[in-house]
Amino acid sequence: MLPLLLLTVPAVALTDSAAQDLPKFVGSLNNVTIAVGREALLTCVVENLSNYKVAWLQVDTQTILTIHGSVITKNHRIKVTQTDQRTWQLHIRDVRETDRGYYMCQLNTDPMKSQQGYLEVVVPPNILDDYHTSTDMVEREGHNVSMRCEATGSPPPVIIWRREDGKNIKLGNGLEESSFEGSLLTIHRVDRLSMGAYLCIASNGVPPSVSKRLKLIVHFPPMITIPNQLVGAVQGQNLTLECISEAFPKSINYWTRNGEIVTAGPRHEPTVYDKDYTITMRLHIRNVQKIDFNSYKCVSKNNLGETDGLIQVEEILQPSTPMTTSRPSHSTHRKGKKGTRKESRNDNEVHPENDNTSEKYRGDLKRTDADLTARGGAHSKAAFSSGTPRTSQFLNGIALSLISSVSLVVLRCSI
Repeated sequence: MLPLLLLTVPAVALTDSAAQDLPKFVGSLNNVTIAVGREALLTCVVENLSNYKVAWLQVDTQTILTIHGSVITKNHRIKVTQTDQRTWQLHIRDVRETDRGYYMCQLNTDPMKSQQGYLEVVVPPNILDDYHTSTDMVEREGHNVSMRCEATGSPPPVIIWRREDGKNIKLGNGLEESSFEGSLLTIHRVDRLSMGAYLCIASNGVPPSVSKRLKLIVHFPPMITIPNQLVGAVQGQNLTLECISEAFPKSINYWTRNGEIVTAGPRHEPTVYDKDYTITMRLHIRNVQKIDFNSYKCVSKNNLGETDGLIQVEEILQPSTPMTTSRPSHSTHRKGKKGTRKESRNDNEVHPENDNTSEKYRGDLKRTDADLTARGGAHSKAAFSSGTPRTSQFLNGIALSLISSVSLVVLRCSI
């Protein structure tokens, strides 16, 4: 409190009733919290002010701000208002951090009366863009990397790190977190999966929160993955070869065959699909020819190294289909007491029914067939296997002759 009476009034002999009419405060001077840049309002309520005066002071600097309705300070942001000589308000426009502190509402009574309130000025976070905060970083795979983010504000802000793509932060040593709290983020043995944008978010409960985007770039030599190293194709079809390359900085990618680069042409079309540090290489071959059955290399190189992958294209031979001719036949189903029997009948064959003698000579017919095959050689054998009608008629003639001879013998025996 200031040990100074700001304003005196003429000495007056006070009676008991007059002493009871001295001014007094109604309630206390409340503490106020305000965000920087806004207007603060401190209120002091007084009863029975009469001819006494009300003054506002800034305690920390011992500065008289106002006396009654007059502004004493040269601070143009200060203003005082009153209502019915009872409610006195101190206005501080465009509040700054330097306005933070205790303020006094004082009455020039004897002894002096006063009350104090605290003005808290809060400041939203602000990220420092100088040497205290990192910028985009480039590091080799396998090295440690540290990113720093500093911010000011009142109250002091909390720093939270997150990945922009929502993935976990790989801290190293098998540790992963969805977010990390602290001004210094360290990733041990950084790898390509850690590459991306990171957000440093500063907040202290005073809106708005602020963030800074830092990009982590990880350099590593090319690596190639081949989904299919052995590919088969038939002449005339279309074919696609594929390699997947990972590299950063971005790699140069191409295909070779017999040591020569495969360029785009009527039948060959190399294509590249790029996403982040992954490149999908494809070689489209149209109307595959004999010359295309060969070894192909997909090559990937950057300033850190070079690698390649091998794909072998083999020819798939189409099976040859022989032409065959089958004898016409009819299938009949006969149903008896013991079930159903399926038989194949040739229109030119004779099937005597209930003739035990004909069964005896069927074996002779088969042997005759075999003899003819042996005598006819390869040509005769092929003819039999093809089943031509001429051959069937020849065999049927032999069969009829044999059956007729047997029938005559049986007839003579019966006589």
